[in-house]
Amino acid sequence: MPHRLKRDDQVVVVAGKDKGARGKILKVFLDRDRVIVEGVNRVKRHQRPTQTMPQGGIIEKEMPIHVSNVMLLDPKEDKPTRVRVQTDKEGKRVRVAARSGAVLDS
Repeated sequence: MPHRLKRDDQVVVVAGKDKGARGKILKVFLDRDRVIVEGVNRVKRHQRPTQTMPQGGIIEKEMPIHVSNVMLLDPKEDKPTRVRVQTDKEGKRVRVAARSGAVLDS
């Protein structure tokens, strides 16, 4: 099933330890039904020194969370909304916010 969330969408976390957090989707994993959201689900990892990161050390990075735990932010009302897929006048499929009816794809 194709996801209705895309990279750079603004979302809010609706479940889990970061509930209520808002952020931008950085990456979508279609095969695993997960997304990485900016500033959400941050963990500390030990990093061995490499050529790109010669100092190594402990780094903080975002880990993926399941798509069912995030909802898209409605651009008009700034509240969480479900996403519908509709056909526009030209026959093109567009994403629409269920809450306000705002078209999400330009």
